[in-house]
Amino acid sequence: MIYDVSLDDLLQKVWSGQRIDRAEARRLFSLPLAELGALADRRRQLAKAQAYAGRGNELVTYQVDRNVNYTNVCNVYCKFCAFYRTEQDADSYVISLAEMDRKIEETLALGGSQILLQGGHHPQLTKSWYLDLLGHIKAKFPSVNIHGFSPSEFVHFREVFGEPLEKIIGDFQAAGLGSIPGGGGEILVDRVRERISPLKAMSNDWLEVMDVAHRLGLSSSATMMFGHVETIDDRLEHLERVRAQQDISLKRKAASGPAPMGHFTAFIGWTFQAEHTKLKAPAVGAHEYLRTQALSRIFLDNFENLQSSWVTQGLEIGQIALKYGANDLGSIMIEENVVSQAGTTFCMTVADMHRLIQDLGYEPHQRDNWYRLVN
Repeated sequence: MIYDVSLDDLLQKVWSGQRIDRAEARRLFSLPLAELGALADRRRQLAKAQAYAGRGNELVTYQVDRNVNYTNVCNVYCKFCAFYRTEQDADSYVISLAEMDRKIEETLALGGSQILLQGGHHPQLTKSWYLDLLGHIKAKFPSVNIHGFSPSEFVHFREVFGEPLEKIIGDFQAAGLGSIPGGGGEILVDRVRERISPLKAMSNDWLEVMDVAHRLGLSSSATMMFGHVETIDDRLEHLERVRAQQDISLKRKAASGPAPMGHFTAFIGWTFQAEHTKLKAPAVGAHEYLRTQALSRIFLDNFENLQSSWVTQGLEIGQIALKYGANDLGSIMIEENVVSQAGTTFCMTVADMHRLIQDLGYEPHQRDNWYRLVN
């Protein structure tokens, strides 16, 4: 292969903060891990320069929230998922309002400010059920942000409710929805999605939901689940599609004046967890995780924030990830049900967060969903 620039020129391009293309990213992927990590750390510093300015120490943020899975009934049967159940399974459920209240009250007592509300693609729940749930939460707990319903859920709602995305998302927003998680992104390459989740939303569907949500003023996160049947080039295509959507959303936001517009607040990548799933794929380790996260930080030049995935990697690798492009440790995750069903059950406390951050010489701060510091 003939390259347009020397490796030294490419490294300087990255160091100075310039945008790279997929071919350049593919070339960087083969660098020694420590060297790639140093480049990612440099891009983290450039992305967070304004947040760090005048503080003396670099900041690392975290959040206190709770994953609430409102149902485990799902009719898309993803091969990588160990959480879903059918309506006939004895352990299938739909959450009650009383149980939701209990979970939120516990979250508030622990200093939380948000619930991450996601569930399976339940074929029987009506639009009124979802709107009533949102309205109940917002009326009883007005200070709590509802970070809810991934793009694949909204595509499911479009099919079940028979309404356009703009109508559904707008109605959910009016009922209390505050932001949208990036779940269901997996790999935004349809060839891959057709192998691991053929009944789920395809790549353009996922991106369309995010574009509509951003136009309506809702911000969201973006995710990537890797380390299964995809190739390195598939990961890069995923990153390129997410970066392109962020370009569109940020351009629209800049041109909107006082009108609220959303965008991707953060990127979170994590590795496939294989236990109890039907997907037969070799799991990748910490080395591959750190390499992919570092490359994601370098490639996603229009993302200010990258989260470390301690939930899948464990506390120590989650800490090391802060030297490979991450500036955020995510949430202590008072409750997590999906990844844990696949055999990964790491736990974290606020004290753990502070210790991991401070041990690297950074300054820990709790944040909200929009990366505003709350302490």
